[in-house]
Amino acid sequence: MGEQAMRILVFSHKAEVREAIINAVGRRPAADLGRVDYTEASGISEVLVEMDAGNVDLAILDGEAQPTGGIGLTRQLKNEIGVGAGRAGENTDCPPIIVSVRRKDDRWLATWSQADAVLVHPLDPLTAAETVADVLRARRVPVVHG
Repeated sequence: MGEQAMRILVFSHKAEVREAIINAVGRRPAADLGRVDYTEASGISEVLVEMDAGNVDLAILDGEAQPTGGIGLTRQLKNEIGVGAGRAGENTDCPPIIVSVRRKDDRWLATWSQADAVLVHPLDPLTAAETVADVLRARRVPVVHG
């Protein structure tokens, strides 16, 4: 179909966590979606550069990253990128963000962060791919850039 691959940013200070996320989601999370390309970030500055440049269709942030975790970073991004673009604080310019956490009990923190979805380690490939596909499908609403 010649469709351009969607770009997923994966952030963690640990290479093995980034690798686990990429391996769980895979290159094609669902048959109705095209391939995805990954950009890895090990630091906050890399995440900010990619997000500010508009190079990301979806970000998956490690909630346990050090020294700044993906939960706080998600809340910052959701409140700073394109604020005022939508209704009543709704941020229409920030790409969707999935937060990965180590404990199911930390899901509430991910919800507080305004994450679009949560993945819990150890990652189940079927659940991870389905979660990413659902978030990407919701994002496919046509957007006019100008």
